[in-house]
Amino acid sequence: MKYFTKEVKIGLAGIVALFMLIYGLNYLKGVDIFKPSKYIYVKFSDINGLTKSSPVYANGFKVGIVSDIVYDNLHPGNIAVEVELEQDIVLPKGTSAELQAEMLGGVRMNLLFAENKGDFYAIGDTLQGANNAGLMGDLSTELMPKIVMMMPKLDSILVSLNAILADKSIPSTLSSLDATMKNLERSSASLSVLLDKDLPQAMTKLDKIEDNVVTLTDELNDANIKDTFTKINSTLADVNQFTSKLGQSDNSLGLLVNDRAFYDNLNATAENAANLLKDLKEHPKRYVHFSLFGKKDK
Repeated sequence: MKYFTKEVKIGLAGIVALFMLIYGLNYLKGVDIFKPSKYIYVKFSDINGLTKSSPVYANGFKVGIVSDIVYDNLHPGNIAVEVELEQDIVLPKGTSAELQAEMLGGVRMNLLFAENKGDFYAIGDTLQGANNAGLMGDLSTELMPKIVMMMPKLDSILVSLNAILADKSIPSTLSSLDATMKNLERSSASLSVLLDKDLPQAMTKLDKIEDNVVTLTDELNDANIKDTFTKINSTLADVNQFTSKLGQSDNSLGLLVNDRAFYDNLNATAENAANLLKDLKEHPKRYVHFSLFGKKDK
């Protein structure tokens, strides 16, 4: 017990704390120091911003991490990337690696497995790496030149747009458009009221009119229209015969209408009657004699 002094206990606690710190830092980096692993190297000409502790994927599944990145001084222009793989991962001969740019600016390493022919890479072997620009690279290589070509047109469009917006008639036009929209809104409300209230009432009235027309049609079908028209034709024939008789002189009414002498006599009689009435009015004593005492006037 004399060996476990206070100083020894403090030292042991410090060692345990340091170990826990190292383990925690590696665990946060994705490195499990208790899990067996193996190392391979990948040679790149440009790592495009790849960093240590970056995950390594195979077919979208994480199979390791980047443990170290070293510039190859013996072969300038080459960069050696040390990859720590899980112990059970086997790499067939011909397997390669590529770096792919992600949308948010990161870089990920993908292992491209070759067909398994029974020959595998050993620990410490070197794979050939390549860069895959990915979607962002395609955008930069294909779209950027087109965007550059479109810039002058966009600039001219912006200049024209600024000129249009600077026109003083734009505010009045917008005001008129606003008034038009308000009128359309009111018209829409009126139309809605018409469709909701007036139109159903009108349709009801039309239905009643239709029923009345149907009833009238049924009554006309039930009526003896043929006999009615026969009677009308007979009456018209009698009227026609009457008017024909008026134009002839072989009957009394025709003589009354067509005889000139009768007309002249009738006219003379009317004139004499008028003269008689006039004389009677002017000299009544010639025709009427009246005296209270029975005396006759001369």
